[in-house]
Amino acid sequence: MTNTINPQHKLRNFSIINPTKILIGIIATVPIALGLPAKALEIQVLPKNPQLGDTISVVIEADSQEKISNPTVTVGETTYPAFEIAPRQYRSFIPTTPLEKAGVRTIRISQDGQEQNLSVKVRDRKFPVQRITLPPGKAGVSATEYELKRVKELKALQTPEKYWSSAFLAPNAGRTSTKYGVRRYYNGEFAKDYYHRGQDYAGGEGSRVIAPAAGRVALVGTVSQGFRVHGNVVGIDHGQGVVSIFMHLSRINVKEGDFVQAGQKIGAVGSTGASTGPHLHWGLYVNGQSVDPIPWKSKQID
Repeated sequence: MTNTINPQHKLRNFSIINPTKILIGIIATVPIALGLPAKALEIQVLPKNPQLGDTISVVIEADSQEKISNPTVTVGETTYPAFEIAPRQYRSFIPTTPLEKAGVRTIRISQDGQEQNLSVKVRDRKFPVQRITLPPGKAGVSATEYELKRVKELKALQTPEKYWSSAFLAPNAGRTSTKYGVRRYYNGEFAKDYYHRGQDYAGGEGSRVIAPAAGRVALVGTVSQGFRVHGNVVGIDHGQGVVSIFMHLSRINVKEGDFVQAGQKIGAVGSTGASTGPHLHWGLYVNGQSVDPIPWKSKQID
């Protein structure tokens, strides 16, 4: 059964708490026959009106004192992990990207043999087009196998612990030079199935780069190790499927395994790797997909 979130409409088996909270009555034939109370799940979905590039947060709270298992959250053929964030409360992040189509997402939530569906409408979003000319020597630079392997491992992390505790900080004080989601032509050739997977800051050479949120340093890579595209790079695992990557650094001030706090210096702006000039590229990945980091700075997601 699929129900669309609507604050004005009362649905069967749903009691609306507020525009983003839904009480789902889960009916199990055996417990009812035995006179036992039916389990219930309260589900909160944020943001209220998501658009492409947003991270959809699904918080699931069980109205039961019984021991329960982690729920599973599925959209289409993809299942996303749900991590415990409080007793009997779990959260799952669903990433959306500019390469997807806008429209309704059916979210299937399963727990202890029970299953419910809910629908969330994802709005379309227009992303600008940018033309980039790479200088001689940097045009057509391809990543090494080692570089691709290490970055892929970083993006795949789904550490159960939640390390961040508040809204993310801007990692550099420079102005934004390129926003998330921009489509590009490189040296006159359109990059098919590509979008700018992060936020660029036009900080001066050597200016501070800080951790936007707490986490463990899971990747440190350098040009000398074969990071030809990313340049000198740092990756931070914020926990629960959320990771940051910082590219083109001129200096690195941390090592793999370090735990960093929000605001701690991790390096300096540079132009290493495939870069046209000094800037910081900050990419935020959720369950392996590049999402817009800006909503994470406004505490839309806690």
